[in-house]
Amino acid sequence: MNKVIDFYFEFYSPYAYLASHRIDDIAAKHGCEVNWRPFMLGATFSITGHGPLTETPLMGDYSLLDIQRNARLHNVPFQMPTEFPKVSLNCARAFYALVDNQPEQAKALAKGIYHEIFALGNDGTQPETIARLAKQNGIDGETLLESIQTPEIKQRLKDETGNAIKRGVFGAPFFFVDQQPFWGNDRLEQLDRWLETGGW
Repeated sequence: MNKVIDFYFEFYSPYAYLASHRIDDIAAKHGCEVNWRPFMLGATFSITGHGPLTETPLMGDYSLLDIQRNARLHNVPFQMPTEFPKVSLNCARAFYALVDNQPEQAKALAKGIYHEIFALGNDGTQPETIARLAKQNGIDGETLLESIQTPEIKQRLKDETGNAIKRGVFGAPFFFVDQQPFWGNDRLEQLDRWLETGGW
């Protein structure tokens, strides 16, 4: 059985956006599968005492430079959204409304939302935007919008977020492979090396 990399991400995390451009290629290189798992990063803030990185004094200014530098390094299109951060409930719920029965479409939608937010600098949270991106990926947008309002999908996202926190996830992106946690876009090289060597 192929190894599975759990990729925890928040739709309004610029670093998770950058990681989303690389994680599948790294996994394929080692014959691994990637389990994309959005969660609500804001739910961790009351536990860690942290807040959005870009709003943290001193660190915020640096992070904006670092994000842009990383985007250039890996040739990833990047434009910081005018409104940032925003609550990504609709985005994450849309993903979980699809992933069980349409996993590839769910991932395609996630990539489309990321592109809308961080490549184009637009608001990716609006229902009409999600419906449009869904349609572009062969998904019934109206049905999807109805799904994200159901109690089942709302609870699914709460459960996924709670389970992520129980597992020790406190930032985005966050990865698990071989039960080993790796936090941050800058740990992808280490994760790649771990898979190459079998760990240490």
